[in-house]
Amino acid sequence: MKKTFLTYKYLLPIVACAFIGELQAQEAFPKPTPMKAQMSEYWTPQPAVVTPGTQSKDVIVPAPSDAIILFDGENLSQWQSTKGGPAEWKLSKGAFTVDKSKGDIVTKRKFGDFQLHIEWMIPKDISGKSQGRGNSGLFLQDKYEIQILDCYNNQTYVNGQTGSVYKQTPPLANAMRKPGEWNSYEIIYKAPTFTKDGRYRTPPTVTVIQNGVLLQNHTTILGTTEYIGFPKVAPHGDGPLRLQSHGDPSEPISFRNIWVREL
Repeated sequence: MKKTFLTYKYLLPIVACAFIGELQAQEAFPKPTPMKAQMSEYWTPQPAVVTPGTQSKDVIVPAPSDAIILFDGENLSQWQSTKGGPAEWKLSKGAFTVDKSKGDIVTKRKFGDFQLHIEWMIPKDISGKSQGRGNSGLFLQDKYEIQILDCYNNQTYVNGQTGSVYKQTPPLANAMRKPGEWNSYEIIYKAPTFTKDGRYRTPPTVTVIQNGVLLQNHTTILGTTEYIGFPKVAPHGDGPLRLQSHGDPSEPISFRNIWVREL
């Protein structure tokens, strides 16, 4: 017993010194560099410009018989403000326009897998450049942004271009119509599943077609689409669609003819 006591008597200071030394070594390492938005942006290679087929201004793609109508030109009853209360964006002539003083809007319904049709227009008199020109965004399940932006003769970082999975995957092409003309997105989205410890069992995927041109081809979404920093995996269930009221100073964009089919 005396031998054991002496062993512990001399061993404990050694262990304590080693522990303190390890803590000091950890404190000596530099802290991670604070992230800036520009750290996750890249500009090349720029996607090829593809001119979409012509379309009459008055052409409205009719919704399938099993679609849920999210906007039919009459009212925003299917939407609400993220601040609480009704969606108060501006209605006019069968479309609605972003009101930047009112914040983002989300659907009242939540969705899992879906097919979505949405049409949007950059105002003819748009001003600004790069991300400060007709900026908005469509968030799938309120987590994953498909960028909406005026990229007609307007260059920006490619993983923030029209049709990108924002800050993740650039589009395969630039299929923008000129300001004053309607664009359309056809989106097929597969929601993620999660393990018990909060990782993706199967990640979310998305296919995006703009004006008949493929931009995202069953693209894997890496996680939440962050403005600053990198994707995060955040377990969730069904979620709403969100349209962004971006804070850039350019003229606000408009939307019409929105419907979704649950898959």
